[in-house]
Amino acid sequence: MRIPATHLSFKLEAAWRVRRETPAHAERHEHLGLVKHLAGVERSYLGECVGRPPEFTLPWEDDGSIWDGADMWVCADESRDYIVGLYHQIWQNSDASIDALPLHTEAYVHWWKEGKCHPSFGNLITRVVAETAQHAGHAEVLREDLDGQGGRDRGAFGDEAAWTAYVARIQEAADPFRTRA
Repeated sequence: MRIPATHLSFKLEAAWRVRRETPAHAERHEHLGLVKHLAGVERSYLGECVGRPPEFTLPWEDDGSIWDGADMWVCADESRDYIVGLYHQIWQNSDASIDALPLHTEAYVHWWKEGKCHPSFGNLITRVVAETAQHAGHAEVLREDLDGQGGRDRGAFGDEAAWTAYVARIQEAADPFRTRA
């Protein structure tokens, strides 16, 4: 369960390192927004939906702003430590749910349509793992855009010249598909 979240943490740490060293640009994606979103996803699906919510609530859920997308960015009063700390607390709650409940336990997802709102706990775990992995991929692409570096396996391609040649091959394959105005 923690593998996608661990990869997300790795990608975010690398992005934060780069962001500390470069000027901020308004058009850059807010990496912490991914963490904030996933905290809510995991809290809901692996806590609330199986009758095991954490002892705390999330402000963007309490005030209803989640339905306006407020879980996708971080507000000025939400520090990195606050958002990451919430996510870690939610991990603990999720892990306790996973330890306590059989996979076939019926859940209730109140925002899903009737007839589809009673998935199994195992289905919800799969959903959370998939969504976390998807957003870890987003974080990787965003981090690569910030620092210009490849992933953790970049060293497998050899030295800088080998990496540059590899990227050039990919670009050459992609160029015919560019749309022209």
